[in-house]
Amino acid sequence: MEFYFQCAVIVIGVIGTAANGMILYALVASDQHKKHVLIVNQNLFDFFSSFFLIIIFSLKLCNIYLTGATGYWLCITILSECLWTWTAFGSIINLAIITVERYLKIVHPVWSKKKLRNWMIYSAMAFAWISSLTNNLALVFPTTAVVDGNCYAYVMWESKIAELINFFYSFIYYYVTMILIFTFCYWRILVVIRRQARVMAAHSGRSSTQTQAQTHQLNRIQSNVIKTMLYVSVFYAVSWLRSIYLDYCLS
Repeated sequence: MEFYFQCAVIVIGVIGTAANGMILYALVASDQHKKHVLIVNQNLFDFFSSFFLIIIFSLKLCNIYLTGATGYWLCITILSECLWTWTAFGSIINLAIITVERYLKIVHPVWSKKKLRNWMIYSAMAFAWISSLTNNLALVFPTTAVVDGNCYAYVMWESKIAELINFFYSFIYYYVTMILIFTFCYWRILVVIRRQARVMAAHSGRSSTQTQAQTHQLNRIQSNVIKTMLYVSVFYAVSWLRSIYLDYCLS
């Protein structure tokens, strides 16, 4: 079962790498990558996450006996899934940044036009990469070791208390906080769009066809926001809760 699971993960990695690669190519070819830098960054995270899955689980299928410095660094960098964890958690942070940016541009359009600058966006993108890398490196080195030729990652804790502190930190930071950000921001966006739709609807009966078309567009945007809020919040909550629960049980 473990063999087939690893093969399935490799297939998922191949599909994810190809799909995100095509999206990145389309954004660059259509010259949209400069307008949607956060979306490009999100696809980069997902591209490398999928690519690292291929590398990591292909090596795991080889059952390499780890020895010496080469075996240690192979365990730390690849077999520990450190690279995948880096990009996966960075993807979560970047997704929250995208949500906050949408919130600011829709709920506070005047403030965002005056105060929101490109350097802030690029700094947030850099934060997603650097913070996830720093957090991951701080964990992988003291808790990973090679024993009898096998790699044991994130299990060599100094004490049970340290492990529990890390668990609750990860749970609050990567799960609770992110869900609160998604829920609050998309809820506020929905409130603003509904308010605009009501104003347009009040004028549609006595105004031109153009106003009616704008009302229809706002209704469509409202529907898209609701779908996005549900998809992002529900799927994130379900998938990552299962992952956190399994980590807690295994620990």
